[in-house]
Amino acid sequence: MSLLDIPDVFIGSTDDGHTFVIINRRIHDADRLLTEAGVLAREHLGRTLYLLPPGTAQDAHDRAGVAMYGLLAHTHDLIALCWTTRWSPGSPVADPEIRFHFCDGTVAVTARTAAARSLLERHGFTPNGSSYRPPDGLDERRLLGAVTAAETHAYTHGLSVRVDLGIPTPSDIPPAPRRPSAAAPGSPTTPAARRRTR
Repeated sequence: MSLLDIPDVFIGSTDDGHTFVIINRRIHDADRLLTEAGVLAREHLGRTLYLLPPGTAQDAHDRAGVAMYGLLAHTHDLIALCWTTRWSPGSPVADPEIRFHFCDGTVAVTARTAAARSLLERHGFTPNGSSYRPPDGLDERRLLGAVTAAETHAYTHGLSVRVDLGIPTPSDIPPAPRRPSAAAPGSPTTPAARRRTR
């Protein structure tokens, strides 16, 4: 299972600037809400991806925002870690103050300003040379929660943030998790009897 499969809804960005939405449980009207917001559906490795191609941050912000608010009527288990939708008038960001980079089941964080470093430390991230590492002992869900909390807090304080999920293009998004298969019809439901030896 990847980090993308943990919440009911995951909204993220690929390195090449696509915004994507993954729905991990059945949500009534999700397809309609997303397509009406201009997000395109595409089948990919056992799952439906909803994609916005690279464009302006304002357009992605508006479209993803419409879709997100519609989905929030059905679930609050929604994670949005998409740098492509972070737009505010008059402040384009070339070099973010905080950068989260997911790789191999963990995250490395860099902070460019004193305010960014202070915020990370308030969220339990600890200095690790020139970068920061998340608090120790977090499982995947809690790691995702720690990044989401710090990213949201930074955004509300006007700090620029980018979250790199380590996904170069939409074709690199991991496949859907395998579902447990049901027992084959007619298979025995009780264990076979042990053979006795003399």
